[in-house]
Amino acid sequence: MEIELEQGWEIIERGITRLKNILEGLPEPKFSSANYMELYTTVHTMCTQKAPHDYSQQLYDRYRESIEDYINSMVLPSLREKHDEFLPRELVKRWANHKVLVRWLSHIFHYLDREFIPRRSLLPLREVGFICFRNLVYHAFYRDLRVSVLSLIDQEREGEEIDRALLKNVVDIFVEIGTGQMDYYVHDFEAAMLRATVAYYSGKASNWIQEDSCPDYLLKVEECLRSEKDRVSRYLHPSSEPKLLEKVQNELLSVHGIQLLTKEHSGFHVLLRDDQVDDLSRMFRLFSRLPHRLQLVSNMFWQHVTDEFPGLVQRAKDAARNNTVFDMENEIGLLEVKYQAYVNGCFENHTLFQEALETAIRLGTFTFYVLIDCDVNMVITTDVKLSAEM
Repeated sequence: MEIELEQGWEIIERGITRLKNILEGLPEPKFSSANYMELYTTVHTMCTQKAPHDYSQQLYDRYRESIEDYINSMVLPSLREKHDEFLPRELVKRWANHKVLVRWLSHIFHYLDREFIPRRSLLPLREVGFICFRNLVYHAFYRDLRVSVLSLIDQEREGEEIDRALLKNVVDIFVEIGTGQMDYYVHDFEAAMLRATVAYYSGKASNWIQEDSCPDYLLKVEECLRSEKDRVSRYLHPSSEPKLLEKVQNELLSVHGIQLLTKEHSGFHVLLRDDQVDDLSRMFRLFSRLPHRLQLVSNMFWQHVTDEFPGLVQRAKDAARNNTVFDMENEIGLLEVKYQAYVNGCFENHTLFQEALETAIRLGTFTFYVLIDCDVNMVITTDVKLSAEM
């Protein structure tokens, strides 16, 4: 027996209304397997009848219309009543309910997905359902949602306790709304999140660089990077991690790198002078993330080693004047051993620092002999052993 369109739709619509009421928490009898089979069978029959009673296209259209009607009549009015922190909670709830509704209806209309949609190259039911939410709900509220998320992130950065589970559920909306594509997450959320990150850490860096010593500043940078990695693991999409860390590193290390490294009482040269190996190791770990800044650190290391040689020249002159022994070869060897220990330890045998040390020793040794040869007042005795070999 054939089922007419309106006759069959009345049965289907009655079942859909029950499902909607269940989602809204309204009193409804439990939806049984028999109820489900009645709807599934009705849809299947209406789609397999001979033309002109094959209502596949009409049911496909009414599937979308039934979802849009639910959104317009129930979802949007509820969301418009919510403000401040209540909006993201309500939106998370509505998105969860929407996914349940789409899953239920996709089962009921499964024949369309299996037979009709592939033949006509139409969008699958799940995607149609998500597009309805995206067009009617997401586009109306995502900006407010984003503001709420960014505010919560900054609160957490300031040490406040936030609802991370809620935050993750909100961020997941930006991910899931794209039905497999990350465009909405990237353009509607991530881009703004990165801009907010730059603004936040730009302000922090401007204060810290004035207030803190180099070691204290580096400790804060290390903690910030650790916190941001944790933030990604807890509620952001993994693809955001390299972008987020790059922004933080740029604001905290690149922008203020030279000022930090050259701090008068606590910069790189002072840390080397005072043998602050922990701070030097931390400095290397952080700046190794930024090749252009690591080159600057290695240049300063080269300069520091090179600056040791004028002192050796003066000691050699003093030894000559006082007729005392000054073993230049041994002194250079001790100098190289001293700074090789920094290369091996603090700088993890990085080639930039190994090359800087070797170049500084060669240049310093050459400079030493040039200065000695040019000093007409220098008296070199047999008691002063000078070696031109490296």
